[in-house]
Formats: sequence, C-alpha cells, structure tokens
Amino acid sequence: MISAAAAVAAPSLIRAQSGGLDAAISGLSQLHSLQVQQGDEVIYAAAPRGPGLDRAANIKSCSKSIVSLLLGSAIDQGDIPSVDATLGQVAPSILPANATDGADEITMEDLVTLRAGLERTSGGNYGAWVSSRNWLADALSRPMVAEPGGRMLYSTGSTHILGAALAEATGQSLLSLARDRLGRPMGIEIPPWTRDPQGYYMGGNEMALRPRDMLKIAAMVRDRGMYDGTQVISERWIAESVKPRARSPWSGLAYGYGWFLSDSGYILGRGYGGQIIAAHPERDLAVAITSDPMQPARSGGYFGDLMQLLEGPVLSVS
Repeated sequence: MISAAAAVAAPSLIRAQSGGLDAAISGLSQLHSLQVQQGDEVIYAAAPRGPGLDRAANIKSCSKSIVSLLLGSAIDQGDIPSVDATLGQVAPSILPANATDGADEITMEDLVTLRAGLERTSGGNYGAWVSSRNWLADALSRPMVAEPGGRMLYSTGSTHILGAALAEATGQSLLSLARDRLGRPMGIEIPPWTRDPQGYYMGGNEMALRPRDMLKIAAMVRDRGMYDGTQVISERWIAESVKPRARSPWSGLAYGYGWFLSDSGYILGRGYGGQIIAAHPERDLAVAITSDPMQPARSGGYFGDLMQLLEGPVLSVS
C-alpha cells in the first residue's frame, strides 16, 4: 500500500484496497498519478509523485483528443457542416499565399485523423516549426508527402491547423471554445496555454488540465458523450470517433478521430511523457494517468509499461 504521504486522494474518494495496483505503480518512476473510476465510483486514486490531483498538469498530445471533441461539438452545433468540409470552405483565411497545392482541399476528417498528407511538424521537425514566425503558414506550405486521407502522419501541425479552423468557424478562440463546450458543462478548469505568433491557441499540445478533470473527460467519453446527466458531446460523434480510420506506424494502435484504439477495448488520448486519458466502455472504466512531462514515453519503453498497467492490473480490478 502506498503510504499516506504519497497518496493524496481526498477523503471522499474510495481507494481500492488493491495491492496489485499499488505494486504496479511503485516500479514506475516516471508516473505522477493514477486514477481509476468504475461506473460513478473512483476506486483508485494515488499521486506518488508530482504536483498531485488538483493542480493543472500539461497533458501534451492528449490535447489532440480534446480538439477532436471540440470538432464534434462544432459539427453538432452547425458551426462546421461535416467532417467532409474542406479547409478552403471552413477557414480560407488561414491559408497562406504560398500554401501547398491541394491544401485547401484537406478535410476536417483528414486533419483530425492525422492524415492531412503534409510533411510532419512533429519529431525532428518540431523545433523548427515552433520557432517559425507563422506556424500555420509553415505547416500549410510543407510538401505533400502522402495523399490526404491516406496514411497516418503524426503531426501536431495538423491538429494546430484544425484548432485554428475551429476558431475561425466558431468565432471563438480555442480556449474560449474549450471552456464553453467542455469546461462549463463539466465543471472543468481550463487555464490558458501556449499561443502561436498570430495568437491562435496551440491545437494538439501544451494544454493543461487537473488530473481530476482528465478523469471527467475519460468518463464522458466512456459514457458516449454524457456527463452528470448532460449530453456534452453527441453520442453520434463519440461513436464515429472510435471507429478505426488509421494505424500508428510506431505503436501499432488504431486511430480514430483524435483517439488511439487498443485491441483490448481502450479509447486512449496519449501525450508525451506518459499522459493518458483512457476509457474502456465494456468494463465501465475511466482512467487518468499523469507522468513526468520532461521524459520520453516510447511505445517500446515507458508507454509500453503504461499499456501493460492498463491491460493488466487496471483491468483486473474491474
């Protein structure tokens, strides 16, 4: 059992008396917190390292999953006609004069599934991209290295383009949109985060949420868009989001609308360092994990360890 000093769950939480989970996380030196909810009950909550469950944590690329939820809301509310709408239709003003041929025909679905076809801005290209004077122009003028709608090209630039398109379509900043469509109905705190040189909030990285609020998102996705009696995101969008549309060449996980999908039934938001928002509808589970955001979490390393945690000890308590 983790010591009282290490466990920071509030007295109102019911921690599972699970030696299996305690032992499993004790060997994960990068892990900051783990919460597991089954049904409406939080059955495990511990934060052996890091700032705890009530201070905002950088969720890194779990932000991509949040942007996907906001796209669904924008479509449901008529701000964007459908996932088939093109960038030229939704937000022509963000297309630079030197945009790559065909960039205006990239669809919202291409962007949310990371199949825009444009050269990636992540990985080795990330530093140059965020150092550029115009992130949108940089991303949209990169060469086409695949057909839009073809193979998955993991790129924060694609989600940043999507976030900017959402801002243009709704007339709200991505921060305002997130607070309006997710924060208010779910009682979630969403602090401001990184903006690009033109003032657009970064789509796909650097958002921050309290771990307890990450768990709320996981529960809402698990429950087909419903949270505390309110339909926050339409059931239709959640159902479409968890249909496999692509597959990661690194982890091998399938990918839907901003969410990774495991063979074992998990719906996963995944962020650098080991940030995870996970839902397992079949087992009625919601899971939130935060980790050291400064250390990598590769599929063959720490992220693989987290998947073993999810698919072994976490599933075993359900």
